[in-house]
Amino acid sequence: MASEFAELYRSKLVSAKEAAALVPSGAKITMGAVISQPPATFKALAERAEAGEVEDLRLYYLLSSGIAGSTVMRDELSERIAPISFFHGGVERALDNKRVAEGRPLLEFLPTSFGRTPHIMIDVIKVDTLMATVSPMDENGYFSFGTNVDYSQPVSQTARHVILEVNPNMPRAYGNSTVHISQVTAIVEHETPLVELPSFEIGVEDRAIGNIVAGFIHDGDCLQMGIGALPDAICAALGDRKHLGVHTEMMMPGLMNLMKAGVVDNSRKKVNTGKSVYAFAAGSKELYEYLHENPLVEGHPVDYVNNPFVISQNDNVVSVNATIEVDLFGACNSEFLKGRQFSASGGQLDFVRGANYSKNGRSIIACHSTAAKGTASRIVPKLSGPVTTPRNDVHMIVTEHGYADLKGKTATERARALISIAHPQFREQLEQEAKALSLL
Repeated sequence: MASEFAELYRSKLVSAKEAAALVPSGAKITMGAVISQPPATFKALAERAEAGEVEDLRLYYLLSSGIAGSTVMRDELSERIAPISFFHGGVERALDNKRVAEGRPLLEFLPTSFGRTPHIMIDVIKVDTLMATVSPMDENGYFSFGTNVDYSQPVSQTARHVILEVNPNMPRAYGNSTVHISQVTAIVEHETPLVELPSFEIGVEDRAIGNIVAGFIHDGDCLQMGIGALPDAICAALGDRKHLGVHTEMMMPGLMNLMKAGVVDNSRKKVNTGKSVYAFAAGSKELYEYLHENPLVEGHPVDYVNNPFVISQNDNVVSVNATIEVDLFGACNSEFLKGRQFSASGGQLDFVRGANYSKNGRSIIACHSTAAKGTASRIVPKLSGPVTTPRNDVHMIVTEHGYADLKGKTATERARALISIAHPQFREQLEQEAKALSLL
């Protein structure tokens, strides 16, 4: 590394306790998402809050992990560090369960699409502090956000305080994924294994849905996939395809396997040709090592990756997402369950719209036909929560019983198509409910 950058690096190197002391009361903090939450710095900040040394902190973020859950997001600290979630996961659901049991309000939730998150954080909320894990600095003075470029990279360009935890296990990613030492307030060195996600067990329904979806993916298509057993099943069924591309919100092991096998070469993409593009990555140590200094993969901010206009510039985009329930008009609730926020809209609508405007694009939303161990239908007359993807945007719905192509269909035709892919035990009931809605 150049001596000028090495000297600047040393001047900003502090302990985790010293870094946490730089966060003033009243700060609006953004923490890195998922894999990039900084354990040592968060532990020190939680200790400050516990000791009453800091208060009125507001923490804006997506996708917390156990790192945040065991430190800055501990419920007993919530009066000093208030979490504001843009996307709920297991940590938030556990906190909500505790709050409901104690008769307290649910955790604060801020609805927005993932692609608009940088705009909300920078221009609307005006967050002033970023805390995230990054790769070691390169010879030109740049740190890479590695697994979590998403909103961290854009925020790093505007935040008053940029506090970074350097972990040699964080991959150095190509793309627009970096922040320069000159923009950094403080550096903490802390080596620890990155968080890994467990592998998912692929069930019978997942394989059936995966095979149906795979039938809509052809040589040269450009893929977006989510997380879970279903995307894993789809990727596993694509081993005989050629010249696939990747432009995805999330990079996951299934897509990595297709890249390693040569199924993905990105040769037919019109944007970022020859490169697999992602906003964040989560999965296995093998995935993180694959991303490190890999010239065939690029991390970019989520307001670029999830921009429907950017997505649509590639032809043959196939977007695959999951949902919780679909009503008889085709609208999807993919984020609300049992009267509470379960996850969030994430990038689902971003990619649905991007695929819809892509030449020969296909947007696929998939789900098991039933929930609650087979006692409830996921095809419903009316949604029980907010609309994540409006009926105007939905293209194709897939369950293990088949697919319903809703593009160009009337409301009546949609209802019939959706009932045909519901679980057989609920079809008669759904027909009666469709008649009550004057759809049949």
